[in-house]
Amino acid sequence: MQLIDIGANLGHESFDHDLAAVLQRARDAGVEQMVVTGASREGSAKALQLARAHPGLLYATAGVHPHHAVEYTDECEAELRALLVQPEVVAAGECGLDYFRDFSPRPAQRRAFERQLQLAADLAVDGVSKPLFLHQRDAHADFMAVLRAFDGQIGPVVVHCFTGSREELFAYLDQDWHVGITGWLCDERRGQHLRELVRHIPADRLLIETDAPYLLPRTVKPAPSHRRNEPMYLAHIVAELARDRGEDVAVTAARTTANARLFFGLR
Repeated sequence: MQLIDIGANLGHESFDHDLAAVLQRARDAGVEQMVVTGASREGSAKALQLARAHPGLLYATAGVHPHHAVEYTDECEAELRALLVQPEVVAAGECGLDYFRDFSPRPAQRRAFERQLQLAADLAVDGVSKPLFLHQRDAHADFMAVLRAFDGQIGPVVVHCFTGSREELFAYLDQDWHVGITGWLCDERRGQHLRELVRHIPADRLLIETDAPYLLPRTVKPAPSHRRNEPMYLAHIVAELARDRGEDVAVTAARTTANARLFFGLR
């Protein structure tokens, strides 16, 4: 199998001591390329640094997660603007809304989200912006309202780490957006509803990701003692996803890899 992990937080401090081994295990498991998530000012710069250190293997996104919305200043926007024009940065984000934890006030979240969408639109080339790597949790109505205001101004969208309802899924699919599936699918406590919902995602809109070091699939046995997720477990996620979709795993792998290359413009 050839797999692409579209969302791995490899800039997280838990990878600082053994990143080379993590990347080798990923390659051994068939993960040929990984997109490193930039979710803060510091994290976006580090994602680009990692992508430049591993050309062709790692790519980066640049954005400010709603948890960090209060850090979205004019200076922050200038930094993101400089990052988003770099060829190794293949998407704007992670940005969006998160009303589940509310680590930043909701007005600040909406303001940071709107400004990042506007930035992506401003940097569009020939009328097409870089893809958007988006986050939404417990904020569906406001999320859709903000995005409707940018209809026709932004490029392709992936709602990453989808954990939502049937209503939310079909709202995204009605917009021709992509959907990212993580190891949440493998959580018998919180992800059981996804087992049925993933059947409804069109083959050309499906993407896969680990969101490492978070969301270690609970179906990995034996579970590693450190509980850290890493890209090598993408192979486990795609196997579970294929089973739930009633597909051969090689088919699911090939489709999601082709989708990721097209969506992000990966070599």
